[in-house]
Amino acid sequence: MVDLSNATWRKASRSTSNGGDCVEVARVSDTVAIRDSKDPHGPKLLLTPQALHHLTRAIKDA
Repeated sequence: MVDLSNATWRKASRSTSNGGDCVEVARVSDTVAIRDSKDPHGPKLLLTPQALHHLTRAIKDA
């Protein structure tokens, strides 16, 4: 289990500031955590940096 209590979250650069769909990311050790900025206490997706790279590549190629 990754402790995210002291994680520094930042809004993804592709997220808009108009209150729409926003994603935040935080790096904790060798893990990248992803969450919905509208639900900061909700579920988080935990990925390795390599898995995040593959995910973003797959999204771009879709």
